[in-house]
Amino acid sequence: MRLDGRRESSNVDDRRGKSGSKMALGGMGIGGIIIAIIMTLMQGGNVGDVVNVVAQQMSANVTEQPASGTEFTAEEQELAKFSSQILAGTEDVWTEQFQKMGKTYQAPKMVLYTGSVQTGCGNGSSSMGPFYCSADQTVYIDLSFFTSMKKQLGADGDFAYAYVIAHEVGHHVQYLLGDLDRAHNQMAQLSEKDANKISIRLELQADYYAGFWGYHDNQKFQSLEDGDIEEALRCASVIGDDYLQKKARGYTQPETFNHGTSQQRHKWLKTGLSTGNFSTAAQAFSLSESQL
Repeated sequence: MRLDGRRESSNVDDRRGKSGSKMALGGMGIGGIIIAIIMTLMQGGNVGDVVNVVAQQMSANVTEQPASGTEFTAEEQELAKFSSQILAGTEDVWTEQFQKMGKTYQAPKMVLYTGSVQTGCGNGSSSMGPFYCSADQTVYIDLSFFTSMKKQLGADGDFAYAYVIAHEVGHHVQYLLGDLDRAHNQMAQLSEKDANKISIRLELQADYYAGFWGYHDNQKFQSLEDGDIEEALRCASVIGDDYLQKKARGYTQPETFNHGTSQQRHKWLKTGLSTGNFSTAAQAFSLSESQL
């Protein structure tokens, strides 16, 4: 991506270098993050957009304390700057898009943290991957996740990383439009299997919003370079439920899917990137399962 000269967001809270007590998930380090996500999917759990439920079930209290002598590598600092620039890009695009709808965009905050973090939704852990908390309207990211993406899933590249951030901001857009709360309220009244079906629609719409942002960011700043789109689409493909489950145990269990298949995630991200049409996002909740 071309980000030279692009501004950084003022909505970033850098809490890296602070530590907390071990989490209910066993204080798992970032090295086990993909395994944790796979196991959650295998058990029919949900991460990301419904992190509220997961976090509230954690029993440990986190007290953040500065870690003495913390130093960050040049690569870590570059990732922090990159994340701030991407967040700024989402602010610019979504502010403009909300104005077109006659609405005011309230930008989310982003917290960069290490290991564990206290959120408005409860205790958060890097083992959960990047997530959005609607209670405090904040995106939480342990930057080591990007290293795990590369090493464990083969998903690499700056636009792949940008897609991850834009996807979580997509959940914030859902929250501002009321879709996130409506979906969660409906999910709470359904069986786990039926709730997963709604979760998939939320995730695919967030993928579309990430692509929608990429389309308009490129229109506004000419930010995309050769290979960028392929990076993001590759990332979408390897975080599909079917891919992760098959990688974990050699077969899939479709009734436990809650984020969408590789084909679905690839399709919705690609559609957003190629059309940039906001109205198409509503189809995530209107199309039949076979059409997703």
